[in-house]
Amino acid sequence: MAKEALEVLLSAEQINEKIKELAAEITKDYHDKNPLLIGVLKGAVVFLSDLIREIDVPLEVDFMAVSSYGADTASSGIVRIQKDLDQSIKDKDVLIVEDIVDTGLTLNYLFENLGSRYPKSIKVVTLLDKPDRRKVKFEADYCGFKIPDRFVIGYGLDFNENYRNLKDICILNA
Repeated sequence: MAKEALEVLLSAEQINEKIKELAAEITKDYHDKNPLLIGVLKGAVVFLSDLIREIDVPLEVDFMAVSSYGADTASSGIVRIQKDLDQSIKDKDVLIVEDIVDTGLTLNYLFENLGSRYPKSIKVVTLLDKPDRRKVKFEADYCGFKIPDRFVIGYGLDFNENYRNLKDICILNA
């Protein structure tokens, strides 16, 4: 572990248990559907990979890349699509897979943008939620952990493209 990441917030074991719980709930809710899971790059790729291996229904996967952070530890509030979907979502049951809900601005934007593309349904699953940082009213349909207002890294989450490979989720003490 990097010297800056001094405090483990969530262990790999805690994360794996929560993913199994989320996947069981998603499997139950989508038992008669073929959902399209949209991974929000890059942070959600590790979560998405582990989640889809635990979901027991036929599913599809696509990716979007959006940015609101840049090289800072605070969201700029300006959302940019850097990579759009490779397929239409019209008449599909969409499940956006996100690593963290912070201000809510990015997911609110994605929810509205994807909603304008005529999906059958849209829901959101997030591994982490920081409700104290919310700037817009937004709640994920499936939430792993509510966490304090601290900058976290590991398990796909980064600071300036570093630390994504940590197995635990840690508080960055830089």
